[in-house]
Amino acid sequence: MFGIHHLKANPTQHVIHFANGKVRRSGPGLSFFYYQPSASIVVVPVGSADAPFIFNEVSADFQPVTVQGQLTYRIADPQRVAAILDYSIDGAVDKYRTEDPQKLPQRLVNLAQVHTRAELASLPLREAIRSADRVATGVLSRLSTGDDLKPLGVEVLTFSILAIKPTPDISRALEAEARETLLRQADDAIYVRRNAAIEQERRIKENELNTEIAVQQKQRQIRETKAAADLAIETKEQEIRETKLAGQIKLEDERKKFITAQTENARTQADTQAYAVRASLQPLTELSPEVLTALATQTGDPRLMIAKAIQEIAQNAGKIGTLNISPDLLETLLQK
Repeated sequence: MFGIHHLKANPTQHVIHFANGKVRRSGPGLSFFYYQPSASIVVVPVGSADAPFIFNEVSADFQPVTVQGQLTYRIADPQRVAAILDYSIDGAVDKYRTEDPQKLPQRLVNLAQVHTRAELASLPLREAIRSADRVATGVLSRLSTGDDLKPLGVEVLTFSILAIKPTPDISRALEAEARETLLRQADDAIYVRRNAAIEQERRIKENELNTEIAVQQKQRQIRETKAAADLAIETKEQEIRETKLAGQIKLEDERKKFITAQTENARTQADTQAYAVRASLQPLTELSPEVLTALATQTGDPRLMIAKAIQEIAQNAGKIGTLNISPDLLETLLQK
């Protein structure tokens, strides 16, 4: 009414009331009445604000990359900001007369891009893609310690880079290379696993062979022990046989001696008997055969006498013409 308006600002809004070119009041969250025809109200937001960005840069090896992130800031000196940008409102606290409030985030993004370009200028593409946090830390340090923000009266709270991406063609090439590397590593892992399996199998085979060798050695020891035992038994049996044979040889020697002695005794006895017979027959050897025959006939056996007669006839067969012997005589001679 009558050009008098009421203004009520939030605590995150710094209000500057100008009247006739002079500052009447200034501060955050003010609430007051003012006369609109002679007043000029400036409302500067002092709360934190986010400024997302995305821009293209070039790495140290001249490869284009896209940097995407977000910058968080707040206005630390509203008086200085109000002096370089028009934050005057038209009635309502959020209705600005110009587009100057929208220029501040863009100026901050431009400063961040300049510092980001300086950071990426020393990084090759592969390293730049993996160094988003490092680049963000470097840019934030440059913004905090530099003099670029002092004229604006702005304080940067955080600076984060969400991603540093190459062009799609380069990305596909890197993906292909990484994929080939991963496939190669997978093949190497397969080969290592196969080699490990082969090595394990070789160890198992060696253990089996060692076990078999140990078993064969044990069996050989058993056979050798058994052979030694058999040899010892055979040696004992051989000794027994030799002892028996020695005993038999000794017995045969004794028997031979006995037989020799017995033979000597028999020979001596026979010699004795022969001597006795010779001694007894010695007188007869001096007699003539006729005398002996006569003595033999003195036994009185008719058959002997007839046989003697036939013998004498046979001796004188040349002188006898014919001789007849009856069968009865022969039968008589043949009978006992």
